[in-house]
Amino acid sequence: METHGPLGTLWVSIGLICFYTALIWLNTLLGFFLTPLLTGVPISWLMDWRKRRKGELPTDSEAATYQG
Repeated sequence: METHGPLGTLWVSIGLICFYTALIWLNTLLGFFLTPLLTGVPISWLMDWRKRRKGELPTDSEAATYQG
């Protein structure tokens, strides 16, 4: 069996620590930036659609001609 000694074990452990730290950091950033895009934007579209349907907001054609 081939062995690389304590220095090789230390080198691999430092590399794995850096890899998993970067992986956790990347997943955290993806959660912070993608969650609002995937939840907030469609929810606001649905809320606008409901308000437009109830007559609380002008329709798209009325909004385009509004000079207000």
